[in-house]
Amino acid sequence: MIIGHWKQREYLKKIAESGNIPQAVLFTGQAHLGKKLVALEWISLIFAEKAENHPDLVLIAPENNQIRISQIRDLSWRLALKPVRAAFKAAILDQAHQMNEEAQNCFLKTLEEPKGNTLLILITEWPEILLPTIRSRCEIVKFYPVSKLEIENYLKAKTGGGWVASKEKVKEIALLSLGRPGKAVDFISNPQKLENQKKTIKELIEISRSPLASRFQYAKELTKTQNLREILDTWLFYFRNILLEKCSSKCSSTGDEQLIPKLKNIIKQIQETNFLLSTTNVNPRLALEILMIEL
Repeated sequence: MIIGHWKQREYLKKIAESGNIPQAVLFTGQAHLGKKLVALEWISLIFAEKAENHPDLVLIAPENNQIRISQIRDLSWRLALKPVRAAFKAAILDQAHQMNEEAQNCFLKTLEEPKGNTLLILITEWPEILLPTIRSRCEIVKFYPVSKLEIENYLKAKTGGGWVASKEKVKEIALLSLGRPGKAVDFISNPQKLENQKKTIKELIEISRSPLASRFQYAKELTKTQNLREILDTWLFYFRNILLEKCSSKCSSTGDEQLIPKLKNIIKQIQETNFLLSTTNVNPRLALEILMIEL
């Protein structure tokens, strides 16, 4: 079940109904928003049958945190084959930013020399990493966090179907998922992840009120964790939600108006830190210490 993204799904539905299918589409947005589910739903509409395990759909995902040129060559070969059942061949490149340089150049040739009716869907949270020539050949569809109410409604509907939760638990999960449906689903299947999320947010609140020396010590400890990117993603969504609350408040105080620029700077710094940690060999401790100064 897909939670939210009604505008994007309606737009894609109209494209499917028109029959004017673009060759390449780039789905962008943070992790755990449901981009891949929307891609599968859209392909199902185009195929007029369920896309999962369809012989005319190719799924590409990173292997050891990298999409290699061999995978793209195999993709090109498979796309050149005639469709088995559908009028189109389709491919989903999940975490497309994980294509290495060779793979991206090879993929660019696939875009430049399409073979038959093909639909390529690239899914990424870091579109900047892709070659500009790849991005320019894609229609871009952006995805955003889902409202807390939509996640609550999903959880309420799920209650009774093998999963039971109180109203308080539903509200807690919806709140702590921070607009990411995938997180809400994870919290249901793995309660320990929910506890970890609560711990992460509690630590963030405490450290943001601590002196700089304590923040630097915390940065040092964070470099030893295995899920640093996940922690930074949580921070990003946490501050983003506060910013949205402050901006949408009808009775903003002078203090709120002064806080908004600070929140924007924090969000920007978290994004930059996460980007550097994901795509470069930057010193994690140094990057985190710079971030700690902004908190």
